[in-house]
Amino acid sequence: MVDVERTFTVPKPVETVVEYLKDFARTESWDPGTVSCDRLDEGPVKVGSTWRNVSEFRGKKTELAYELTRLEPGRLTFVGKNKTATSTDDLRFTAVGEGTSITYHAHIVFNGLAKLADPFLKREFEKLGDEVAVMMPDAFKAVD
Repeated sequence: MVDVERTFTVPKPVETVVEYLKDFARTESWDPGTVSCDRLDEGPVKVGSTWRNVSEFRGKKTELAYELTRLEPGRLTFVGKNKTATSTDDLRFTAVGEGTSITYHAHIVFNGLAKLADPFLKREFEKLGDEVAVMMPDAFKAVD
C-alpha cells in the first residue's frame, strides 16, 4: 500500500472548491497522471456518481472505475478500482481567511502480484503528490 498526502491553499472559498472538485472529470486539470476522465452517469454529481479514469503511470496506461463515496461540505472521497489496485483520493477542506486549505490524501492498495511493487513505487507516487500540490492550485486560477 502507498499513502501520499499534501496540503496547500487556494484563494477560493470552500464552497467553490468543493463544487469544482466534486466532478472527478476535472482531474484532467489537476492530476498529472490523468489522460482522460469521463462521467459514466448523468444528472447532478452525488454520492454514487461514477467516472472512467485513464491514467498513465511509468509509461503505461491504466483504467480505473471511480465512484464518489463521500460528499460533505468539508470533504470529498473518490474510490477507483481495477484488477490491479484500489485507489482512494480523499480531499479535506478548511477555510483559511478568504481561501481554502486543501489536504489531498491518496491511498493506493495493490492487489495480487502488484503488491510486490509497493516499496518500489512509493517514491514515484510521492513525485506525483508533489505535482498535484502545484497543479491543483493552478487549476483554480481559471475558476470563478
